[in-house]
Amino acid sequence: VELNPTASYGSHVSYGPVSQVSLSNGTNPIMSAAAPPKRLNKMAKVANKTAANVQITAEQIIREAQERQLEKVPPKPRQRIDDPEELAEFRIQKRKEFEDAIRKNRGLIGNWIKYAAWEVSQLEFRRARSVYERALDVDQRNVTIWLKYAEMEMKQGQVNHARNLWDRAVLMLPRANVFWQKYTYMEEMLGNIANARQIFERWMAWHPDEQAWFAFINFEIRYKQIENARNVYERFIQCHGTEVKHWIKYAKFELYNGELPNARAVYERAIEFFGEENMDEELWLAFARFEEQQKEYERARAIYKVGLDKIPKAQAEKLFAAYAQFEKKYGDRSEVENVIVDKRRFMYEEEVKADPTNYDAWFDYIRLCEEENDVVKTRDVYERAIANVPPAKEKRLWRRYIYLWIYYVIWEELKNKDVSRTREVYRQCLNIIPHSTFTFAKVWLLFAQFEIRQKEVTAARKLLGRALGMCPKEKLFKGYIEIELNLREFDRARTLYNKYLEFNPANCQTWTKYAELEAILGDTERARAIYELAIAQPLLDMPEVLWKAYIDAETELGEYDRARDLYERLLKKTSHVKVWIAYAEFESAMDGEDSVEQARHVYETADKEVKSQGDKAQRLMLLQSWLEFEKVSGDDNSVSRVQRKMPRRVKKRREVFAEDGSRDGWEEYYDYIYPDEQAGKPNLKLLQNAQKWKKGLLKPKTSEASNEEKSEDAEKATPAAEVENVD
Repeated sequence: VELNPTASYGSHVSYGPVSQVSLSNGTNPIMSAAAPPKRLNKMAKVANKTAANVQITAEQIIREAQERQLEKVPPKPRQRIDDPEELAEFRIQKRKEFEDAIRKNRGLIGNWIKYAAWEVSQLEFRRARSVYERALDVDQRNVTIWLKYAEMEMKQGQVNHARNLWDRAVLMLPRANVFWQKYTYMEEMLGNIANARQIFERWMAWHPDEQAWFAFINFEIRYKQIENARNVYERFIQCHGTEVKHWIKYAKFELYNGELPNARAVYERAIEFFGEENMDEELWLAFARFEEQQKEYERARAIYKVGLDKIPKAQAEKLFAAYAQFEKKYGDRSEVENVIVDKRRFMYEEEVKADPTNYDAWFDYIRLCEEENDVVKTRDVYERAIANVPPAKEKRLWRRYIYLWIYYVIWEELKNKDVSRTREVYRQCLNIIPHSTFTFAKVWLLFAQFEIRQKEVTAARKLLGRALGMCPKEKLFKGYIEIELNLREFDRARTLYNKYLEFNPANCQTWTKYAELEAILGDTERARAIYELAIAQPLLDMPEVLWKAYIDAETELGEYDRARDLYERLLKKTSHVKVWIAYAEFESAMDGEDSVEQARHVYETADKEVKSQGDKAQRLMLLQSWLEFEKVSGDDNSVSRVQRKMPRRVKKRREVFAEDGSRDGWEEYYDYIYPDEQAGKPNLKLLQNAQKWKKGLLKPKTSEASNEEKSEDAEKATPAAEVENVD
């Protein structure tokens, strides 16, 4: 504190640094004091304590208080001391303040540190030491007190005092690295290298963290003690060898000092230390780059490959990228392709690992392995793929899976030429399929065809017989029959057709194929008997196909009367318009003189029959076919006669009802009005004229009106392609 002798009482005061103490020889020292603060007005009491309409926040209150400075406290005056007695009095007063503060809060370390620092500023080192010792009695595990205490001794050059303090500190708090660091730094700055090394040894006995070991190693390197540094590294990896980065740093230390064999030995020891269970790609990557720097490209390539084989694929992305870059630099085209293949293999491994039932990924993976021509690896991937059986016995889940087995057997037979292995895979596949629930005829047929290729026809027949006994299917019957036909075993084919028809007598295609087989073999009566049996069945899936095949067969044989009889029999069962049209076309195709009349007679009979059924659309189809026939084979009179039968197409409206019976609006539709129907309804023309009159289209009967009537009569005979919009 400075005391200005020229300052008067009540002059401006300001704070100055506590450590500045000056004594002047001037006379009449005067200590200035601050003017007494102004008394603040008391705040008025609030009578109404209800909430105000406009609320303010605490932040606004604090800001307004700072702006108004309602509690402004004047600063302490700046003092200047020129007399030793006043200085002594000041020191006593200051010490009393510090002691009072300590008594108020003994555990507040900041007060102790300020007290000791003030004593140091007064050059009272013994008092400062006393304050620090008292503070240590309060909290001897406080790092800050030890640091301030020791730094005070070091600044004052009290080396022995500082050394004693550091010894006490590291004994009290051996895990506080900052004590050891400053202790060794002090000894090194003093040039006491041996003592510093001894302190490092004491420190390492506590197995500190990696930074402490690196500090010791760097200390030995600074003084060119490489062997000592190497020994420290050995002890370090024994203590913290579970992290790969420490091994890599040890190897780089050996490389920096030119000890290449030692560096390589460190990498090899690290790989052996971690083993296959705890492999890390960073270690393999550093080892490979080390060999690459030494131009040992083959060793580096071998390290890359071994690392990629042993490390899980998901943890070797960086290693694989480095390997690809290495091959691009130093490898040939084949090696680069191998790297690309390895990358694709890694992708497929990740996909099948994420979803083992992703059979599309297995197909891609297998195709990749087949391209490499590696039999062992390809077979291993096939075995891994087929081991992933679908979780449920549903055929939709098995369809993709079963193709794995099919590709497997084809690969074994065609690529490996391993017949016994192929047969074994087929048997395993058939054993795994739940035939009681569903089966795959493709597998049975492929197995049978394989046996036939191996000249084992008997084994193939037994296999297909077993398939038909366990799980009969149409595809199995068809495939078995095809095999027997290719072998020219027609009697066996007949037997299979009989079994097939017993299994499913409603299948018209089977009847047709059976009859065609007999026809090819020249047994017409047998074929005709099969057709007769077929059409006599009470239930058929496609009877029109069967009848058509029967009629075509009789036609090809020239049995036109039989074919005509078949048409008559078919028309007794059904009166479908297509049957009539086919019958008429059949008659028109005959070479006889009366074929046209026979066909016209069929058309007339069909027109009457279809008209009686009331199906206007089918009748239109019949009339169109009849008209085309008359245009080709008839004359103008027959053509005009058919044209007069053609209907008019009109647009109508009808009300639509919902499912619950409520009205759902109106819809438009087309209807056909035939002339014979119009003649039976005499009031129809009257209604049409009424609608035209309503629209203003009907005019008085004049010569023009009579012409219009004639044109309307002509329109009655127009084809159905012309449309008249009539509601």
